[in-house]
Amino acid sequence: MTRTEEFEQLRPLLFSIAYRILGSVSEAEDAVQETWLRYELSTTRPASAKAFLSAVVTRISIDVLRSARLRREEYVGPWFPEPLLTDPYEDPEHSAELADTLSMASLLLLERLSPLERAVFVLREVFAFGFPDIASAVGRSETACRQLAVRARRHMDAGRPRFEADRKEREKLAERFFDALREGNIDGLRELLAGDVSLVGDGGGKAPQWASGFFGADHVSEVLATLLPPFIQIGGVVERHQVNGQPGAIFRDPDGKVLNTWTLDILDGRIQTIRTVSNPDKLGHVGPVADAWAVLRETQQVRRDVD
Repeated sequence: MTRTEEFEQLRPLLFSIAYRILGSVSEAEDAVQETWLRYELSTTRPASAKAFLSAVVTRISIDVLRSARLRREEYVGPWFPEPLLTDPYEDPEHSAELADTLSMASLLLLERLSPLERAVFVLREVFAFGFPDIASAVGRSETACRQLAVRARRHMDAGRPRFEADRKEREKLAERFFDALREGNIDGLRELLAGDVSLVGDGGGKAPQWASGFFGADHVSEVLATLLPPFIQIGGVVERHQVNGQPGAIFRDPDGKVLNTWTLDILDGRIQTIRTVSNPDKLGHVGPVADAWAVLRETQQVRRDVD
Protein backbone atom coordinates (compact mmCIF):
# COMPACT_ATOMS: atom_id res chain seq x y z
CA MET A 1 0.00 0.00 0.00
CA THR A 2 1.35 3.42 -0.94
CA ARG A 3 1.76 6.21 1.57
CA THR A 4 -1.12 8.10 -0.04
CA GLU A 5 -3.40 5.06 0.18
CA GLU A 6 -2.49 4.54 3.84
CA PHE A 7 -3.31 8.13 4.62
CA GLU A 8 -6.62 8.16 2.76
CA GLN A 9 -7.67 4.98 4.53
CA LEU A 10 -7.01 6.65 7.89
CA ARG A 11 -8.35 10.11 7.00
CA PRO A 12 -11.83 9.51 8.54
CA LEU A 13 -10.27 8.49 11.86
CA LEU A 14 -7.87 11.45 11.84
CA PHE A 15 -10.68 13.92 11.17
CA SER A 16 -12.84 12.40 13.90
CA ILE A 17 -10.01 12.68 16.43
CA ALA A 18 -9.28 16.28 15.47
CA TYR A 19 -12.93 17.34 15.47
CA ARG A 20 -13.56 15.97 18.96
CA ILE A 21 -10.47 17.76 20.26
CA LEU A 22 -11.22 21.05 18.49
CA GLY A 23 -15.00 21.23 18.07
CA SER A 24 -14.44 22.83 14.67
CA VAL A 25 -14.90 21.27 11.25
CA SER A 26 -12.66 23.78 9.48
CA GLU A 27 -9.86 23.52 12.05
CA ALA A 28 -10.09 19.72 12.06
CA GLU A 29 -9.80 19.64 8.26
CA ASP A 30 -6.77 21.95 8.44
CA ALA A 31 -5.18 19.70 11.10
CA VAL A 32 -5.67 16.64 8.90
CA GLN A 33 -4.17 18.43 5.90
CA GLU A 34 -1.15 19.51 7.96
CA THR A 35 -0.79 15.90 9.12
CA TRP A 36 -0.64 14.75 5.51
CA LEU A 37 2.04 17.33 4.66
CA ARG A 38 4.20 16.15 7.55
CA TYR A 39 3.68 12.52 6.59
CA GLU A 40 4.54 13.23 2.97
CA LEU A 41 7.77 14.97 3.98
CA SER A 42 8.79 12.30 6.48
CA THR A 43 11.90 10.43 5.37
CA THR A 44 11.13 7.30 7.37
CA ARG A 45 8.22 4.86 7.13
CA PRO A 46 6.65 4.30 10.56
CA ALA A 47 5.97 0.78 11.81
CA SER A 48 2.31 1.76 12.35
CA ALA A 49 0.83 4.44 10.11
CA LYS A 50 -2.23 4.59 12.34
CA ALA A 51 -0.21 5.27 15.51
CA PHE A 52 2.07 7.76 13.76
CA LEU A 53 -0.65 9.76 12.00
CA SER A 54 -2.93 9.76 15.05
CA ALA A 55 -0.07 11.12 17.13
CA VAL A 56 0.68 13.86 14.60
CA VAL A 57 -2.94 15.01 14.23
CA THR A 58 -3.34 14.98 18.02
CA ARG A 59 -0.28 17.17 18.59
CA ILE A 60 -1.40 19.61 15.91
CA SER A 61 -4.91 19.72 17.38
CA ILE A 62 -3.59 20.39 20.90
CA ASP A 63 -1.56 23.35 19.61
CA VAL A 64 -4.54 24.74 17.69
CA LEU A 65 -6.84 24.30 20.69
CA ARG A 66 -4.49 26.23 22.97
CA SER A 67 -4.60 29.27 20.70
CA ALA A 68 -8.33 28.85 19.97
CA ARG A 69 -9.17 29.00 23.68
CA LEU A 70 -7.99 32.62 23.84
CA ARG A 71 -10.30 33.53 20.95
CA ARG A 72 -13.23 31.73 22.53
CA GLU A 73 -12.86 33.77 25.73
CA GLU A 74 -13.60 36.89 23.64
CA TYR A 75 -16.42 35.28 21.68
CA VAL A 76 -19.69 37.23 21.48
CA GLY A 77 -22.49 35.28 23.19
CA PRO A 78 -22.59 31.51 23.75
CA TRP A 79 -19.95 29.47 21.89
CA PHE A 80 -21.04 26.16 20.35
CA PRO A 81 -19.02 23.71 18.26
CA GLU A 82 -19.35 23.87 14.49
CA PRO A 83 -22.23 21.57 13.50
CA LEU A 84 -21.21 18.24 12.00
CA LEU A 85 -23.75 16.46 9.82
CA THR A 86 -21.89 13.19 9.28
CA ASP A 87 -19.00 11.61 11.12
CA PRO A 88 -16.73 10.06 8.46
CA TYR A 89 -15.39 7.48 10.91
CA GLU A 90 -17.56 4.41 11.43
CA ASP A 91 -17.31 1.61 13.94
CA PRO A 92 -20.48 -0.51 13.86
CA GLU A 93 -19.77 -2.00 17.29
CA HIS A 94 -19.59 1.42 18.93
CA SER A 95 -21.86 3.54 16.72
CA ALA A 96 -24.11 4.73 19.58
CA GLU A 97 -21.16 5.71 21.77
CA LEU A 98 -19.45 7.52 18.89
CA ALA A 99 -22.64 9.46 18.13
CA ASP A 100 -23.07 10.52 21.75
CA THR A 101 -19.49 11.81 21.96
CA LEU A 102 -20.29 14.03 18.97
CA SER A 103 -23.26 15.71 20.62
CA MET A 104 -23.16 19.44 21.32
CA ALA A 105 -23.62 18.69 25.02
CA SER A 106 -20.64 16.30 25.10
CA LEU A 107 -18.40 18.63 23.12
CA LEU A 108 -19.29 21.55 25.39
CA LEU A 109 -18.43 19.39 28.39
CA LEU A 110 -15.06 18.62 26.81
CA GLU A 111 -14.42 22.38 26.75
CA ARG A 112 -14.00 22.23 30.53
CA LEU A 113 -10.93 20.02 30.20
CA SER A 114 -7.39 21.19 29.59
CA PRO A 115 -6.11 20.56 26.05
CA LEU A 116 -4.02 17.60 27.27
CA GLU A 117 -6.90 16.11 29.26
CA ARG A 118 -9.19 16.50 26.28
CA ALA A 119 -6.77 14.81 23.89
CA VAL A 120 -6.12 11.91 26.29
CA PHE A 121 -9.84 11.45 26.93
CA VAL A 122 -10.66 11.42 23.21
CA LEU A 123 -7.91 8.93 22.35
CA ARG A 124 -8.62 6.63 25.29
CA GLU A 125 -12.36 6.78 25.93
CA VAL A 126 -13.63 7.40 22.40
CA PHE A 127 -11.15 5.55 20.20
CA ALA A 128 -9.70 3.05 22.72
CA PHE A 129 -6.03 3.80 22.06
CA GLY A 130 -3.53 2.11 24.36
CA PHE A 131 -1.56 4.24 26.79
CA PRO A 132 1.80 3.68 25.02
CA ASP A 133 0.36 5.27 21.84
CA ILE A 134 -1.36 8.02 23.83
CA ALA A 135 1.89 8.83 25.64
CA SER A 136 3.66 9.13 22.30
CA ALA A 137 0.90 11.33 20.90
CA VAL A 138 0.81 13.89 23.74
CA GLY A 139 4.46 13.76 24.75
CA ARG A 140 3.90 12.61 28.32
CA SER A 141 4.77 9.45 30.22
CA GLU A 142 2.29 6.59 30.40
CA THR A 143 1.86 7.25 34.11
CA ALA A 144 1.08 10.91 33.47
CA CYS A 145 -1.39 9.94 30.75
CA ARG A 146 -3.18 7.55 33.08
CA GLN A 147 -3.52 10.38 35.60
CA LEU A 148 -4.78 12.74 32.91
CA ALA A 149 -7.31 10.10 31.84
CA VAL A 150 -8.58 9.66 35.41
CA ARG A 151 -9.01 13.42 35.89
CA ALA A 152 -10.71 13.84 32.53
CA ARG A 153 -13.06 10.91 33.15
CA ARG A 154 -13.97 12.31 36.58
CA HIS A 155 -14.86 15.70 35.08
CA MET A 156 -16.82 14.14 32.25
CA ASP A 157 -18.72 11.71 34.49
CA ALA A 158 -19.70 14.56 36.83
CA GLY A 159 -21.46 16.45 34.06
CA ARG A 160 -21.94 13.79 31.41
CA PRO A 161 -25.06 14.49 29.36
CA ARG A 162 -27.68 11.77 29.25
CA PHE A 163 -29.85 11.09 26.23
CA GLU A 164 -32.91 9.02 25.46
CA ALA A 165 -31.65 5.43 25.31
CA ASP A 166 -34.02 4.42 22.53
CA ARG A 167 -32.91 6.25 19.39
CA LYS A 168 -36.12 5.40 17.55
CA GLU A 169 -38.16 7.04 20.31
CA ARG A 170 -35.89 10.06 20.15
CA GLU A 171 -36.46 10.38 16.41
CA LYS A 172 -40.23 9.98 16.79
CA LEU A 173 -40.36 12.76 19.35
CA ALA A 174 -38.21 15.00 17.15
CA GLU A 175 -40.56 14.38 14.22
CA ARG A 176 -43.55 15.42 16.34
CA PHE A 177 -41.66 18.50 17.48
CA PHE A 178 -40.80 19.71 13.99
CA ASP A 179 -44.36 19.01 12.77
CA ALA A 180 -45.74 21.16 15.61
CA LEU A 181 -43.10 23.77 14.86
CA ARG A 182 -44.13 24.11 11.20
CA GLU A 183 -47.78 24.40 12.23
CA GLY A 184 -47.12 26.95 14.97
CA ASN A 185 -48.95 24.59 17.34
CA ILE A 186 -48.11 26.09 20.73
CA ASP A 187 -49.91 23.39 22.75
CA GLY A 188 -48.30 20.64 20.71
CA LEU A 189 -44.89 22.18 21.29
CA ARG A 190 -45.40 22.71 25.00
CA GLU A 191 -46.24 19.08 25.68
CA LEU A 192 -42.96 17.96 24.07
CA LEU A 193 -40.75 20.32 26.07
CA ALA A 194 -39.29 19.74 29.52
CA GLY A 195 -40.55 22.24 32.09
CA ASP A 196 -37.10 23.84 32.34
CA VAL A 197 -36.23 23.57 28.64
CA SER A 198 -33.70 26.08 27.27
CA LEU A 199 -33.47 27.53 23.77
CA VAL A 200 -30.02 29.02 23.19
CA GLY A 201 -28.17 30.17 20.09
CA ASP A 202 -24.66 30.83 18.82
CA GLY A 203 -24.63 33.80 16.46
CA GLY A 204 -21.14 35.00 17.32
CA GLY A 205 -22.31 38.59 16.93
CA LYS A 206 -22.69 37.99 13.19
CA ALA A 207 -26.32 36.86 13.03
CA PRO A 208 -29.56 37.76 14.82
CA GLN A 209 -29.14 36.76 18.46
CA TRP A 210 -31.78 35.67 20.98
CA ALA A 211 -30.37 37.70 23.86
CA SER A 212 -29.19 35.16 26.46
CA GLY A 213 -31.75 32.60 25.33
CA PHE A 214 -35.27 31.56 26.28
CA PHE A 215 -36.13 29.30 29.18
CA GLY A 216 -39.15 27.33 30.40
CA ALA A 217 -41.73 25.38 28.40
CA ASP A 218 -44.32 28.16 28.28
CA HIS A 219 -41.89 30.83 27.10
CA VAL A 220 -40.03 28.65 24.60
CA SER A 221 -43.20 27.19 23.04
CA GLU A 222 -44.66 30.69 22.66
CA VAL A 223 -41.48 32.01 21.02
CA LEU A 224 -41.26 29.07 18.61
CA ALA A 225 -44.94 29.21 17.67
CA THR A 226 -44.56 32.92 16.92
CA LEU A 227 -41.32 32.77 14.92
CA LEU A 228 -41.75 29.74 12.68
CA PRO A 229 -45.03 30.25 10.76
CA PRO A 230 -43.82 33.55 9.20
CA PHE A 231 -40.56 31.82 8.27
CA ILE A 232 -42.48 29.04 6.51
CA GLN A 233 -44.74 31.62 4.87
CA ILE A 234 -41.83 33.40 3.14
CA GLY A 235 -40.65 30.05 1.73
CA GLY A 236 -38.23 29.03 4.46
CA VAL A 237 -37.49 25.32 4.78
CA VAL A 238 -36.99 23.18 7.88
CA GLU A 239 -34.95 20.16 6.73
CA ARG A 240 -34.81 17.34 9.26
CA HIS A 241 -31.26 16.08 9.71
CA GLN A 242 -29.03 14.40 12.24
CA VAL A 243 -26.67 17.05 13.58
CA ASN A 244 -23.76 16.00 15.79
CA GLY A 245 -25.30 12.58 16.17
CA GLN A 246 -28.54 13.97 17.62
CA PRO A 247 -31.97 14.77 16.15
CA GLY A 248 -31.89 18.17 14.53
CA ALA A 249 -32.53 20.21 11.43
CA ILE A 250 -31.04 22.56 8.89
CA PHE A 251 -33.01 25.76 8.34
CA ARG A 252 -32.79 27.15 4.80
CA ASP A 253 -33.95 30.41 3.27
CA PRO A 254 -36.24 30.44 0.19
CA ASP A 255 -33.18 30.05 -2.07
CA GLY A 256 -32.02 26.94 -0.23
CA LYS A 257 -29.12 28.66 1.53
CA VAL A 258 -28.26 27.64 5.09
CA LEU A 259 -29.69 29.90 7.77
CA ASN A 260 -28.81 27.86 10.86
CA THR A 261 -28.74 24.37 12.35
CA TRP A 262 -30.70 23.08 15.34
CA THR A 263 -29.95 20.17 17.66
CA LEU A 264 -32.28 18.66 20.26
CA ASP A 265 -31.23 17.07 23.56
CA ILE A 266 -33.95 14.57 24.46
CA LEU A 267 -34.35 12.77 27.79
CA ASP A 268 -37.31 11.15 29.59
CA GLY A 269 -39.57 11.73 26.63
CA ARG A 270 -39.04 15.50 26.61
CA ILE A 271 -36.79 17.99 24.85
CA GLN A 272 -34.37 19.38 27.41
CA THR A 273 -32.29 21.77 25.30
CA ILE A 274 -32.52 23.28 21.82
CA ARG A 275 -29.23 24.65 20.49
CA THR A 276 -29.00 26.68 17.31
CA VAL A 277 -25.89 27.71 15.39
CA SER A 278 -26.35 30.71 13.10
CA ASN A 279 -22.84 32.20 13.05
CA PRO A 280 -22.12 32.23 9.28
CA ASP A 281 -18.45 31.46 9.95
CA LYS A 282 -19.53 28.06 11.30
CA LEU A 283 -21.91 27.08 8.50
CA GLY A 284 -19.89 27.28 5.28
CA HIS A 285 -19.16 23.55 5.26
CA VAL A 286 -22.90 22.81 5.42
CA GLY A 287 -23.61 24.78 2.23
CA PRO A 288 -23.95 28.32 0.85
CA VAL A 289 -24.89 30.58 3.77
CA ALA A 290 -28.03 32.74 3.84
CA ASP A 291 -28.28 36.40 4.78
CA ALA A 292 -29.88 35.90 8.19
CA TRP A 293 -30.63 39.59 8.65
CA ALA A 294 -32.57 39.71 5.36
CA VAL A 295 -34.59 36.65 6.39
CA LEU A 296 -35.35 38.26 9.73
CA ARG A 297 -36.60 41.43 8.03
CA GLU A 298 -38.86 39.39 5.74
CA THR A 299 -40.38 37.41 8.59
CA GLN A 300 -40.90 40.54 10.66
CA GLN A 301 -42.73 42.13 7.74
CA VAL A 302 -45.02 39.11 7.49
CA ARG A 303 -45.80 39.36 11.20
CA ARG A 304 -46.58 43.07 10.90
CA ASP A 305 -48.88 42.41 7.95
CA VAL A 306 -50.76 39.78 10.00
CA ASP A 307 -51.04 42.07 13.02
